[in-house]
Amino acid sequence: MKVLVAMSGGVDSSVAAARLVADGHEVVGATLKLWGGSSDSGCCSVADVDDARRAAQQLAIAHYVFDMTEAFDDSVVGPYVAAHAAARTPNPCIECNRHIKFDRLLDRAVRLGFDALATGHHARVLRGAGGRPHQLRRGADPDKDQSYVLSMLGQRQLARVVLPIGGMTKAAVRAEAAALGLRTASKPDSQDVCFIRSDEGRARFLGGRLALHRASVVDSTSGDDLGSVEALELVTVGQRRGFAPGPDGRRRYVASVDPVARRVMVGTAEQVATLAVELDPGSLSWTDAPLRDGAPVIAQLSAHGRPATATFWWGDGRPRVHFGTPTRPVAPGQTVALYDASDPDSVLGSGIAA
Repeated sequence: MKVLVAMSGGVDSSVAAARLVADGHEVVGATLKLWGGSSDSGCCSVADVDDARRAAQQLAIAHYVFDMTEAFDDSVVGPYVAAHAAARTPNPCIECNRHIKFDRLLDRAVRLGFDALATGHHARVLRGAGGRPHQLRRGADPDKDQSYVLSMLGQRQLARVVLPIGGMTKAAVRAEAAALGLRTASKPDSQDVCFIRSDEGRARFLGGRLALHRASVVDSTSGDDLGSVEALELVTVGQRRGFAPGPDGRRRYVASVDPVARRVMVGTAEQVATLAVELDPGSLSWTDAPLRDGAPVIAQLSAHGRPATATFWWGDGRPRVHFGTPTRPVAPGQTVALYDASDPDSVLGSGIAA
């Protein structure tokens, strides 16, 4: 099989490529140049490209760099900035997977004659047999599982996607990289948004691209004025950090953000908890067929959030997820990944909170 491996310069994609080579496949590495500005984190820095190239050399495979900066700016960075301006909470990694890695890069791989696209994500693809659909499943390492950020993949992508390390723990990946002498064996994992410099931060990045507005902070129950925040655009629903306890001494969490009135409403954990979230119908994506009305699901609200039992309802055409017990508030723009209630490792699809 001829496989194009997306090599980010990290240990996971390096070992993914190594495993495919060991299995006898014809492997070529590709690193994406995504961000035209300066970067010192994520998979956009010059050092990461160099690490990917060196790993490919060690594996004796060809390596190419594909420039997708314009598409990345249009599909990821621009919407990220616009979402913050509208007081929404975007996930740029998911949008990069949706629009860049598993759309543009996958299409390019097919055009170039590759049978499959491989990545170093910690998730698994279970191949369907006899006409049955392919299945996206959680990675074997619960601490590193990345099925959440792949929850938008459908049958078209799953038919050609290979995830060689999905059945490994992170410790096993590093041990294998060390045994192979790969330079990425001890490289730390990337934790930050790749196009925001660590010495810059989200506030400075966004402040250079949109106007940041001071907003009042109001107690959602009493209506008391609790002060203000310097930048409403940096506040997200459910946030606690940066907000002082109320007059009763209890912690306050963000219940809602109103960019027009420039007001942030806060409340106690019980007051901001929710039993349901509405999803944007246009954002729904399914690994196979859409869910039926009333389907029991497991919902996950962040990459490593605690899964919650829930039920999916179409209602009047506005899809909603109803939680079995009150859960943390879901911010507009946040991705809600849905898993099979009878098989919690199996991804069913995802949607974006309206």
